[in-house]
Amino acid sequence: MAFRGWKWLLLLGRQNTLAKVWRSRRGGPSLCWKRCCHWSAGKSLDPEVRAFLEENTKVTNSGHLTPEIRLRLLTPRCRFWREKPDLWPYGDPFWAIYWPGGQALSRYILDNPHVVKGRSVLDLGSGCGATAIAAVMSGASQVLANDIDPIAGMAMILNCELNHLDPFPITIKNIINSEAGNWDLIVLGDMFYDEQLADGLHHWLQKCIRIHQTKVLIGDPGRHQFLSHSICSQLHKVVEYSLPEYTRQENYGLTSSIVWSYQPSNSLDNS
Repeated sequence: MAFRGWKWLLLLGRQNTLAKVWRSRRGGPSLCWKRCCHWSAGKSLDPEVRAFLEENTKVTNSGHLTPEIRLRLLTPRCRFWREKPDLWPYGDPFWAIYWPGGQALSRYILDNPHVVKGRSVLDLGSGCGATAIAAVMSGASQVLANDIDPIAGMAMILNCELNHLDPFPITIKNIINSEAGNWDLIVLGDMFYDEQLADGLHHWLQKCIRIHQTKVLIGDPGRHQFLSHSICSQLHKVVEYSLPEYTRQENYGLTSSIVWSYQPSNSLDNS
């Protein structure tokens, strides 16, 4: 089965498995910059995992909205574009795809560095780490990347190296439904692919806004699960980007991606 077929499974079927993992991995009682389970600068990667990722991904900065950022991704030049998915020895590599919602967020931050400059930023469901990298490049004072897949965390470190950046802290806990962290800005892309997970995100983000006045930016290319969710009534459209042809082909007809500002009403804030 080619990777294009595998990606279709990620888009339609296996995403349900990932959503169950997000829901089952409850966050701890508290989370702060200095007390989270994370990788940081100076943390060494398992040599075997590093070698596998370097051998089975390709470095690219083309076909996406952010040519300034180099990433290790699965491309047609990779062995696992053609191999059967079951031969991949780790969990499904959602991190190896530069999803369009994350592309839009990263492009917006690079074009508008004032949004993050001097601020603390949480990149939730960070995947390949591109949006966290964009925040560092744009002058954020603190960046924390979060993904539940430890291999994603390792890939993010490799991607930091590619862009000549010191690795930022990376937590692999599920922090949704944990104590609201005190961030200036939370960014999340392509996370609304499951109704129950979307509900959890909705309420947790409300809590972060209510307690800490956190700003929230969401990137999504207009998937049905996102547009049909009640959160859409509380979003303000910030910017829409036309997707490059390569990204369109790899996302089955999606042509654009939007950055939304999440601005819940006072009545919902107090729910």
